[in-house]
Amino acid sequence: MQDKGKLLILYASQTGNALDAAERLGREAERRGCPVRLFSVDEFDATSLPDEKTVIFVVSTTGQGDTPDSMKVFWRKLLQRNLDEDWLGGVQFAVFGLGDSGYQKYNFVAKRLDKRLSDLGATAIIERGLGDDQHPSGYEGALDPWMSSLWNVLYQKNPKLFPEGPDVAIRDMTLDQPKIQISYHDVAEVFSQFSNNADLKMQIERARLMSPGIFSRDKIRPDCFLKMVKNCPLTVEGRGRDVRHFELEPLSSLIEYNVGDVLEILPGQSPTAIDAFIQRCNLDPEAYITVHPRGSDNQEGDLKVPIKLKAFVELTMDVASASPRRYFFEVMSYFASAQHEKERLQYFASPEGRDDLYQYNQKENRTVLEVLEDFPSVQMPFEWLVQLVPPLKMRAFSIASSQSAHPNQVHLTVSVVSWTTPFKRKRAGLCSAWLAGLDPQKRVVIPAWFHKGSLPPPPPQLPLVLIGPGTGCAPFRGFVEQRALLSSSCSTAPILFFFGCRNKDNDFLYKEFWLSHSQKGGVLSEDRGGGFFVAFSRDQPAKVYVQHKMREQSRRLWSLLSEGAAIYVAGSSTKMPADVLSAFEEIISNESGVPREAAVMWLRALERAGKYHVEAWS
Repeated sequence: MQDKGKLLILYASQTGNALDAAERLGREAERRGCPVRLFSVDEFDATSLPDEKTVIFVVSTTGQGDTPDSMKVFWRKLLQRNLDEDWLGGVQFAVFGLGDSGYQKYNFVAKRLDKRLSDLGATAIIERGLGDDQHPSGYEGALDPWMSSLWNVLYQKNPKLFPEGPDVAIRDMTLDQPKIQISYHDVAEVFSQFSNNADLKMQIERARLMSPGIFSRDKIRPDCFLKMVKNCPLTVEGRGRDVRHFELEPLSSLIEYNVGDVLEILPGQSPTAIDAFIQRCNLDPEAYITVHPRGSDNQEGDLKVPIKLKAFVELTMDVASASPRRYFFEVMSYFASAQHEKERLQYFASPEGRDDLYQYNQKENRTVLEVLEDFPSVQMPFEWLVQLVPPLKMRAFSIASSQSAHPNQVHLTVSVVSWTTPFKRKRAGLCSAWLAGLDPQKRVVIPAWFHKGSLPPPPPQLPLVLIGPGTGCAPFRGFVEQRALLSSSCSTAPILFFFGCRNKDNDFLYKEFWLSHSQKGGVLSEDRGGGFFVAFSRDQPAKVYVQHKMREQSRRLWSLLSEGAAIYVAGSSTKMPADVLSAFEEIISNESGVPREAAVMWLRALERAGKYHVEAWS
């Protein structure tokens, strides 16, 4: 590597948060006079790691303790058996992780990386930092104090890194140029060189290829376009949550999926919000643009097909749902012409203003459009907006159907997210509210991607224990449909299913479906060795959850587990997966007569054998 005197920062990001944190570390180091090299781990050759002196890692944990896609090759190289325990002798490192303490494997990637680097002989500069999405200030609640400690320890080890000390910004940061540049194209040129009648699939691919947002390369072009054919409520209107059952069909080509798969959807944005954003930023919605990394060879632009500015915004920039990051406020301050706005933005961007920014921004879930409207003197160049506006993300839903039971259809079970902020602003989830508002009589195009989830389809001879409270029942509706079909032509193993909801009368999702399969020889019936058990948490003074029903069926559970059953858990990530795991530990310990520690080891072995699966979401 070149420039060995520079501090090396490596990041592994799935959605962009780790990149934001790494860039912030880089900016703060440079403000103190410390030069920096910043790379994604997939841009860095792991074999050259022993040649480095000081490396800072910023890594996210995704899903159920999974490594970000960009880190998988790098991690495999670190796990090679031929690396001895002194391979990284002489290398100093620090790890900052981004995770969510609502998940069982909280910051698992950061913890595992920290240990592996130490096992290979590297020396930790400071204790790893663990950012938590559940913290009132998000991951920055841990990043700020960790970063302060990092600068102090680095200064003690090598004072030359910070000429004026670790707490002194030796220069005010002038605003760098944005990372991207935008070319505008003459309309006549576009019509003469390119087809202006590109279909939506190509437009999405074109826009997302140009966007600086982090999109997986295999998710640029949608697998298909769907239309909604059924939109019906599963809950009683006006009595709490709004949960919907959606049935979708492809517009043209056939679709293929397995039970347990996941459907990702690119949501539509409000046309009113898009128009308001374009007008607020003084943009020309009819302009044709291409977007390039700054400094790249302009010839590269010839390979990119121009797209309408309005379409680019609609397909890649989340202007009216996601809240901007702190750096957005810092950049805004450079373009504020009103002094009082400039000072307020500078305060928000400072460490001292972090908590007030949280109250203003994250807690109120202020959108990019709302923030820009609150600071009318700010006129940000479009290049900065493209770089800093949060990317429009796809939303993932567990598929709630079996394709064998519903040829060329896919079903979803979706809770329509809505809440009220502390200052009484009404908010709604972008994708769930958009889907809920679609009329099946109208042909609205839904871009969609199919991919494997965390719940592999079970073979018919495998006994199952399913735990799915709330919308966690969605994938298991597909499991039961599939097994019911197979049971008519071959022998199938029993299923125990534990479902939970608040009230029997208000939100007993798919009530008739479950009851029909739990009676008269159905795949959930007791005479087939199965069972269906419901926990109504609010129908009695003491709350009852799925884990309570599991304990009531302790003997039956242990009997099925002893026969080789697999466990599948789906639902909210907050407490449920941990509570369910604890209940299994207790049941196995009590029924088998072994200590709790042995029950824990038994469940870990089950997980390693691919027979304990969790799909949880926040």
